[in-house]
Amino acid sequence: MSVRRLIACYGGWMVVLAAVYFAVPGARVAAWALIGMSSVAAIVAGTRHHRPRKRRPWYLLALAVTAFVAGDTVGKIDLGGGPAEWQALLSGVLYLAIFPLMTAAMIMLANAGGNRDPGSLLDSYALAAGVGLFLWVALVSPNVRNPDLTDVDKISVVCFALGDVVLLALSTRLLLEVRRGWAVVLVILGAAGLFTADILYGLLRLAGTWASGGPVDLGWFAFYLLWGAAALHPSMTGLTEPRPPRPRSVNARRLWLPAVALVTGPTVLMYQVENGGVTDGTAIALMSTLIIWLGLSRLAGVVRTHQQTLNRERGLRSAGAALVSATGLDEIDTILREATARLLPAGTPHAVLVERRPEDAACLVRRDGVLLRSAAELPPSVRDQLGGFALALVCPMTVGSRDGDGGGRDCGALAVAAAEVELVNLQGVIEVLAGQAALAWERIRLASEINRRASEEYFRTLVQNTADVILILDEQMRVRYASPSAAQMFGAGPLTGTSLFDLVDSRDAGRAGDLIDMLQPGESHADSADWRLHDAGGMSLRVSASVRDLRQDPTVRGLVVTFRDVTARRQLEHDLTRQTFHDSLTGLANRVLFQERLQQAVTRAGRTGGLIGVLLINLDGFKAVNDASGHQTGDRLLAMVAQRLRSTLRSADTAARLGGDEFAVLAEDLSSPVEINAMVARIVDEFAEPFDLGDMSVLSSAGIGVASTADADTAAELLRQADLALHVAKRAGKAQWRRYQPSLHTPMLQQQQLRADLEQAIADEEFTLHFQPLVELGSGITLGMEALVRWQHPQRGMVPPDQFIPLAEETGLIVPLGLWVLEQGLAAAVTWRDLRPERPPYVSVNVSARQFRTTGFADEVMERLTAAGLPPSGLLLEITESMLLRDDEQAWTHLATLREHGIRVAIDDFGTGYSSLSYLRQVSVDVVKIDKSFVDGLGNENPHQNALVEGIVKLAQTLDLGVVAEGIEEPGDHAALHAMGCPYGQGYLFSRPLPGEDAERWFRENRAAAPLTPLTR
Repeated sequence: MSVRRLIACYGGWMVVLAAVYFAVPGARVAAWALIGMSSVAAIVAGTRHHRPRKRRPWYLLALAVTAFVAGDTVGKIDLGGGPAEWQALLSGVLYLAIFPLMTAAMIMLANAGGNRDPGSLLDSYALAAGVGLFLWVALVSPNVRNPDLTDVDKISVVCFALGDVVLLALSTRLLLEVRRGWAVVLVILGAAGLFTADILYGLLRLAGTWASGGPVDLGWFAFYLLWGAAALHPSMTGLTEPRPPRPRSVNARRLWLPAVALVTGPTVLMYQVENGGVTDGTAIALMSTLIIWLGLSRLAGVVRTHQQTLNRERGLRSAGAALVSATGLDEIDTILREATARLLPAGTPHAVLVERRPEDAACLVRRDGVLLRSAAELPPSVRDQLGGFALALVCPMTVGSRDGDGGGRDCGALAVAAAEVELVNLQGVIEVLAGQAALAWERIRLASEINRRASEEYFRTLVQNTADVILILDEQMRVRYASPSAAQMFGAGPLTGTSLFDLVDSRDAGRAGDLIDMLQPGESHADSADWRLHDAGGMSLRVSASVRDLRQDPTVRGLVVTFRDVTARRQLEHDLTRQTFHDSLTGLANRVLFQERLQQAVTRAGRTGGLIGVLLINLDGFKAVNDASGHQTGDRLLAMVAQRLRSTLRSADTAARLGGDEFAVLAEDLSSPVEINAMVARIVDEFAEPFDLGDMSVLSSAGIGVASTADADTAAELLRQADLALHVAKRAGKAQWRRYQPSLHTPMLQQQQLRADLEQAIADEEFTLHFQPLVELGSGITLGMEALVRWQHPQRGMVPPDQFIPLAEETGLIVPLGLWVLEQGLAAAVTWRDLRPERPPYVSVNVSARQFRTTGFADEVMERLTAAGLPPSGLLLEITESMLLRDDEQAWTHLATLREHGIRVAIDDFGTGYSSLSYLRQVSVDVVKIDKSFVDGLGNENPHQNALVEGIVKLAQTLDLGVVAEGIEEPGDHAALHAMGCPYGQGYLFSRPLPGEDAERWFRENRAAAPLTPLTR
């Protein structure tokens, strides 16, 4: 009887028994027992008939089915009075025996063919863990908490669930690792039927609705039927046969396994939350942790595999590059051995065999395309060379196709022996490497064939497709042969008879002749420099030229000259070099090129005694323009500055942009220092004219520092001296320039000493505060005072603020100094308010932009305000107009926070920056302080000045802003401001800045002043 008929008869018999089972309730026990034993008989019969390589797994499956049949039969036999206790106990033991037997059988089937995949194992474990969590929550946990069940029943429930989960894991692994076949499919489907029936049985029993003979029994029936059919099918032998290893990879179809597992925990948790609360939190947490750990382990494996793939790709590229330049077969063998060692993990034991003879290689390569072979299948001589390894990866070295159409040609074989896991992952890489080696062998063979052939026609056929131009020259250096590619370079006209020197540019003709004269017979030489040629249109080409003297070779009898067009490459190199040494915005030299040329110029000047000048140029007010109008406007200004700078220089001079708004000029071969002065004068005159930026006109002068080799011997010294001169020029004001003199070091040293003294002064509290009253112009009542810091230096005496405040800003000391001023000012304001409680005065404190950019500045102000016991209305913070123009998110945040707490903010010196009157509509301030430069001379009735100030006052009042006029010194100015409606002012007309005691006396004497409208919005 054929196997197909046997399976058909078996299936028909099982279907008849199933019909009896479901149709005749009285015969169910006998029918069910026959169904199970028929499955056992089919497994045993199929195993004996097909005789697989390993029979033990199938016999274990038969034992498992037998235990299942026995458990069913014992549990269902009615001896009168219902099932006895011993029946339930024996039936449960038989049921539980199924899972160890099944587990052992499934593990043997998965491992029988080798090629164990850790990734498949982790995927199956992850899926089983997720399903196990579901079973715990849905089935096991309710039974364990059921007080009506005995401990034995509870243990039985747990064991059954655990067995089903293990069965699921092993079935999943079998599905992922074993090659598809009917036997595999039938075994997995049978296990799925058993798993499904067990779960449904548990759920129905928990719900109290279980009844024998229902649809659930179909799952167990499928289990019996399919496992018996799997054993009867001929493909069952493949389950225990060695399987060709497959590279471990991850594809989209595998992603559903960890995905299902990962969502199980959140799904179960959400279900319990929505249905009365979480009762299995510990189990959910533990299983979710296990699933995540399995997922991370899987991800780590994928990362390791990916890293190995990248390493192999790099090794393959390196080997490919080496093979391309290989010149002999022995060199190819060495490259293959070294490349194989690099492609394997470091320190991996291995052996490499390179078989060049095609007839011997044919004995190594299998015709079915399988690359991995057992060492036992190979000839003894090969096994000895492979070092005793059990497996070897044998790849044919073939040029062309191996599809059997005759288009491929075998050149040999490459065999690599190592551990199985390494060979599995190496299959594709070694196959590519073998293909590259075959191409290299073929290239060398073709080269040898070219040298062997005496026919010039064959030589012409071989080289006609190359992009390089190949010329053969006779003794008179005339072209005797030109490859077809010469037409693309020199035009379609014939080159035969043309002299080489007619093709080469006259600038390189001499060098080409020298190169040819130096050649010895048989010697080849690649010129280190490019040659310039003329193409068909007369354009100049850059070529990389190589020359070989084969005049003594009877097959060539001439000089072989090869040209490779490198015009585009050299142009690209030139462009890249220019980008490296030039500023992309202005096109000027950058710092690197400037310093290089400066060093070269100083070296030349040291030999010749010439004079060199260096100018360092820094724009005045560029930062304000950049902050106020944006970086695009600043970039346009820098580009125009570069144009003007170039226009003032000689062609031999070098102009450079060192960075930001700093430029430099290198002037060589100067006749005298007077020539440097003339150059500086031209630059100053050019920069005195406004720069037209399209939408605006900007006046941007420059400070210039000058140094020359008259005072310096090295490039570094020149730059230091020019930088010092620039520093002095910038301190002198706008549009200033200074030549370096040794005496310039004195103020610089003084400046450095002052900086050091400033740090010590803050630590020693050498500062004091003076206070200048802010009064109401109509009544003269003092509303508050501005705190002004003074430094009483132990040796220098009183240091003006304009000398130490910029230093404090530059060094960052303005932050601790500003906090000290704030604390002292707040303490003074508290005292003033005690002296005049009916009209409490306020204190005005200047705050720098550096302080506003300090993290936590707003919090520090509030802390000190609270510590002093002063309400927010008692403090006015003065900020500069330029700070509002900055795009500084942190400063704006601090400003908004302080105003939200009730602290008022004033714009100090308004009108000296770059903002317009309309800018007042956009900023969040409370008070505008008009700069002294607008106030001076108001009493002289200057109509333009009066209209401007009056416009500021009216606009501020319209915007509900307070207005304070600064620097009032003349009664006429006072009267004019009062007439304009300006409410408040300060200046020497009312009082100079007062020490702390005098400020207290000021308020004490003005205690009885009448109440006035406060300085608020």
